[in-house]
Amino acid sequence: MKIIANAEKCIGAGQCLFTEPDLFDQDESDGRVVVLNAEPEGELLVRKAREAVYLCPSRALSLAE
Repeated sequence: MKIIANAEKCIGAGQCLFTEPDLFDQDESDGRVVVLNAEPEGELLVRKAREAVYLCPSRALSLAE
C-alpha cells in the first residue's frame, strides 16, 4: 500500500497529522500535508493511514493498494 497526497487539494486541516504523526506532518510555510512514510508497514500504521484518508476533509489523501 502507498499513501498518495495531493498538496493542491490540501486545505491544511491537519486531521492526518492528528491521526498519525509517524506518517504525516504539515509544511511549515503553508500547512499542507507532508507524507513522512508513503509505504507504511504493520497493521497499526496501515489502519491509521486508512483512517487519515477517511478523515481528510478535502480528500487530498488516497491509497494505492
